Amino acid sequence: MPDKFNMQSPPFDRLTSDQQRKLRASLDVAYYRLGATLLKSGQASTHLHVLIKGTVEERSATGKEIFAHYANDDMFDVRSLFEEHTRHQYIALEDTLSYLIPREVFLSLYSANGQFAAYFDNNLAKRQELIEAAQQQKNIAEFILTKVDNSIYSPPMIVTPDQSLKAVTLQMKENGVDAALVELDESDIRLIDSTHHPYAIVTRTNMLHAVMLDEHPLDTQVGKIATFPVMHVDEGDFLFNAMVMMTRNRVKRVMVCDGNNAVGLLDMTQILSTFSTHSHVLTLAIARASSVEELALASNKQIELIESLLSRGVRTRFIMELISAVNEQIIEKAFELVVPPALHDHCCFIVLGSEGRGEQILKTDQDNALIIKDGLEWHQCENVMHELTHTLLQLGYPLCPGKVMVNNPKWVKSQSQWKKMLSSWVNSAKPEQVMDIAIMADAHAIAGNKSLLAPIKAHLSHLMADQELILTEFTRPALNFSVPLTLFGNVKNSKTGLDIKQGGIFPIVHGIRALSLEHMIEQNNTFDRIGELVKRRVLEKQTGDNLSEALKQFFKLRLAQQLGNQLSGEQKNSNNIDINLLDRTERDLLRHSLHVVKKFKQWLGYHYQIRD
Repeated sequence: MPDKFNMQSPPFDRLTSDQQRKLRASLDVAYYRLGATLLKSGQASTHLHVLIKGTVEERSATGKEIFAHYANDDMFDVRSLFEEHTRHQYIALEDTLSYLIPREVFLSLYSANGQFAAYFDNNLAKRQELIEAAQQQKNIAEFILTKVDNSIYSPPMIVTPDQSLKAVTLQMKENGVDAALVELDESDIRLIDSTHHPYAIVTRTNMLHAVMLDEHPLDTQVGKIATFPVMHVDEGDFLFNAMVMMTRNRVKRVMVCDGNNAVGLLDMTQILSTFSTHSHVLTLAIARASSVEELALASNKQIELIESLLSRGVRTRFIMELISAVNEQIIEKAFELVVPPALHDHCCFIVLGSEGRGEQILKTDQDNALIIKDGLEWHQCENVMHELTHTLLQLGYPLCPGKVMVNNPKWVKSQSQWKKMLSSWVNSAKPEQVMDIAIMADAHAIAGNKSLLAPIKAHLSHLMADQELILTEFTRPALNFSVPLTLFGNVKNSKTGLDIKQGGIFPIVHGIRALSLEHMIEQNNTFDRIGELVKRRVLEKQTGDNLSEALKQFFKLRLAQQLGNQLSGEQKNSNNIDINLLDRTERDLLRHSLHVVKKFKQWLGYHYQIRD
């Protein structure tokens, strides 16, 4: 097995031939079962791990915070080899194989080869900086102690005083900002005997008033209308102080300074977003990530955000919408980091399943596909898609057991190939093709040229509209699983718990999906689809309301169960609910919701003439 160790990948390609032979001779291979601990917090580290297969999660000592995910060819924990013990714990998320490089061998190579050492020095320093920055943002309760740093404020757009109003307006439009700093000349009269920073500020409103109300010509120098002085806070100051200053002085934004230099602009929207949910801080961190490692640290803050929102009583559906938006940003950023920029306009990355419907809260299996513009010859597509799948795995999105992923050629096709494939699936309408159609019915464009998806969805919509025979076969899976109710109408339970997905969520989601295809409804989200079906009088309003409330209840119960599993160290996002842990009110709501499902399934059977 060690003979297969990849010496061509960094940093091992920096070793000499003799050093590579020494390393190869020292290698060992270890196998870890799902849930096994590879490294414990506080334990002395004896080896560097280089993964052969499987997935490993890096957690804090308490297990409450996730720092990273590791997959094929990734290595850890370098830092612990230089210290007395391991800071974090590393848990196998699936059966895992790993190469083991003895600590003594690694340190001897580190000491003997400067280029090899430099690779680890740079990565360790950057990783430590990222982890420390991530740990500064704890939760809502710590808002007052949160400090102003570059994860919160935006980089400033800085212009010179002699630029025209028109030129600055165009520049602001191109940069997507509504304010800019004007760096004043040392000779500017406003700086004489002044202790203020050498900047003025100009906003979109300033320039609108200057042109429309004060009748300044478009070639007026921006320095003449800019506001001076500019209120500021120092980087590292408490965010709470910035909010107090802005509130007291009735200003919408302040300049962030490092010494005498402006490093950012901070507006009230950013502060309020941080105070309410921290979601804005998270999205800023995602947008600014320039590497997979930076993106992973931002991505792994989602659990903290979800727990914070739940603890504040935020509605489950709102959490779903917010987390769906955050997931989209993470996946789009991963696409941008992996796929060459020249190809972004020639392909479209789509998500499917619960992610496509915007109904995912915790990260579930990858379900995605790729559309390639007709006529494009992309010879490296397969390699790039394998890398993208691997990157999403590192970001915490597990591999799909059914292989509905872009590393599977079945889910990577040109526009015309996708249309042809959909026609074939619909004409066949066998069980396997029915589920493939269901998967594509929820497709949602995330990254690249998003317009490539619309013609494909329109094609599927036309294929399925009013096709009673095909829709009958399509709908049948929604009726396959029995509702977990006893003969007397009580909730069934078992040792493994009640499967809320099979018994409650899937019948509603899939039944509504079938009705949406029949009536050519464009929405993806199940709640939106229900609303449109009620609007078109396909469903009665009371039926629609009952289905929506039942689905919300199922999602809420499943989320509570899955968060509990994570806190207890379980790896799988189980769909099984232990009804013994529910209070009386929750059990009553669950029973009522399951009766709604039972009634809906009976209606579907009648509507599509499905006979068991």
